[in-house]
Amino acid sequence: MTGLGGKHRAVFLDRDGVLNRSDVREGRPFAPLCVEEFDILPGVADAVDELKAAGFLVIVTTNQKDIGEGLASHEVLEAMHDKLRAAVPVDDICVCTCGETCRRYKPKPGMLLDTARQWDIDLAASVMVGDRWRDVDAGKAAGCLTYFIDCGYDESLNHAPDHTVSDLPEAVRHILKALSV
Repeated sequence: MTGLGGKHRAVFLDRDGVLNRSDVREGRPFAPLCVEEFDILPGVADAVDELKAAGFLVIVTTNQKDIGEGLASHEVLEAMHDKLRAAVPVDDICVCTCGETCRRYKPKPGMLLDTARQWDIDLAASVMVGDRWRDVDAGKAAGCLTYFIDCGYDESLNHAPDHTVSDLPEAVRHILKALSV
């Protein structure tokens, strides 16, 4: 599906808490550190199938500073992403392992902007779905419609999302209805 000027429309998905289960401790989410902890959430594969059938590119955009800090290896990260790709038909997985100072690290929009250039994506006709304030802020800064999956974390949003939902399947139902596809 294309947006204005023939560019593609995309749904950007955060990874942890959106596609796979996060480890929540003291109200804060943490990424899994081993493949055995990497569990795809129910309904995710079908939801992504629906987006793909409607013509959207589906791009995962994920901060993984644990890799940069040496808490997990690149090999483990790749094994998790192999598991994700085997279960969920995403078009691309974009990762920032750098941390707060990097222009690609959410809430900065660099990862979305770079991906939009690479895939010829119309950001104004695209959507960012995430479970943290960083995702909402990155989506807003990139000019995307934003969906916040409220997992009940003990943290506040900096900017109001365009929509709040309980999980990815609900977000996808709303996206497909709202964007009349």
